[in-house]
Amino acid sequence: MKIQGRMFIWLAVFMLVMAIVYGVWSKEPAGTTALFLAFGLSIMIGFYLAFTARRVDAGAQDNKDADVADDAGELGFFSPHSWQPLSLAFGGALAFMAIAFGWWLLFFSAPIVMVGLFGWVFEYYRGENANQ
Repeated sequence: MKIQGRMFIWLAVFMLVMAIVYGVWSKEPAGTTALFLAFGLSIMIGFYLAFTARRVDAGAQDNKDADVADDAGELGFFSPHSWQPLSLAFGGALAFMAIAFGWWLLFFSAPIVMVGLFGWVFEYYRGENANQ
């Protein structure tokens, strides 16, 4: 994870330099804002990866002499079946359509988003998938 953290931090430095150069040269606010937002996203990801790398064991990607097979094994738990992202996507689509068609559409999209969000968060605390 150290390598990925460094890569994102260097990408953030590059984005910052390019945002400043682009902003001074073009005087165009939309592209400059997008580049500064890309800088912010890259620095957040880089900081998270660098911070997490100090707390976990070194992986195979941090060893220069490692083989591909050294990184094999279980990576974590991933939900095999979940319908909650579908409801979140549908509710989010309705919410973004509210910007174009009218804010009244938010009254229909907000409950769908909330049901999907609560269902996803508490998916493994109730029903047949309860593991506690």
